[in-house]
Amino acid sequence: MRGIAAPYLLAFFATVSATATVVCAQSYPAKTIRVVVPAAPGDSCDTLTRLIGPKVSERLGQQLVVDNRPGAGGQLGLQLTAQSPADGYTIACGQGGNMVLAPIVNRKVPYDTLKDFIPVAALVSNFPALVVHPSVPFRNVRDLVVYAKANPGRLTFGTNGEGAFIHFSTELLRLRAGFTYLHVPYKSVQTIVTEIMGGRIDAVFTSFINVQPHVLAGRLRLLGIGRATRAPNYPEFPAISETLPGFEASGWFGIVAPTGTPREVVLLLNREINRALAAPDVREKLTSFALEVHTQPPEYFGQLLQRDIEKWGKLARDIDFKPR
Repeated sequence: MRGIAAPYLLAFFATVSATATVVCAQSYPAKTIRVVVPAAPGDSCDTLTRLIGPKVSERLGQQLVVDNRPGAGGQLGLQLTAQSPADGYTIACGQGGNMVLAPIVNRKVPYDTLKDFIPVAALVSNFPALVVHPSVPFRNVRDLVVYAKANPGRLTFGTNGEGAFIHFSTELLRLRAGFTYLHVPYKSVQTIVTEIMGGRIDAVFTSFINVQPHVLAGRLRLLGIGRATRAPNYPEFPAISETLPGFEASGWFGIVAPTGTPREVVLLLNREINRALAAPDVREKLTSFALEVHTQPPEYFGQLLQRDIEKWGKLARDIDFKPR
């Protein structure tokens, strides 16, 4: 009898579990939703979350409360999220630096991006800009490459440290174009901008939003952007891919949840986040920051994650980067 009953019991409990998941999803959300921001207030993830939060809260009938958990380059906040119940009441804002590059450049990271998280919604992408001080002799990407090849190791590029997104983007440019440069690392992006404004370094490859006012005012010269094509809001700036076909190095921000979060909950959150991103006032503000807004299904974000993990992992191997 035991051998006969066991399969029925297993089927029964599986049915009960599935039914409970559906009921949970149908009643969701029944309480406040915590959005872990693995950075301090004022960070890009923090700003994005607080911008769309009120609109999502209004639609869901429950508050989205931002929980800032800075530390270890975002790893502490993402670890907290990965270890939280997979019920939709704890989600997080992640970005390429802590979800893609951190596991590549560090030997030990307290989460596995693809195993511990389920993509909910890609928020925005930010494109990097290759900018130089106006005193340098080159006016486009081709000029820079020609100069760098003719003067090995003399062209100075600023980054915010080895293994950071700016460094990897610069290395991708170096490999694609076949030149060498002198790497000048700094502790912060703000310091890099100050240094290039003062003419103490030649070039930097950083998010356009970091140098936007200086480029528009003519204090820095933009040679090209890291999108696959020109930015719709800034068609006057060429894409680096026009000189180096296939070059692309965009960053992104997105919402994730612990693996096991019910599919119905993920789809609900995705729908309302996308609705908030599509609101005219939100979209206008984000595009004014030179950000590309995404309103895609969760699968799109999943493909983006997979692609970037493969892309930057290959680059790390190509430059023989040693995890620290």
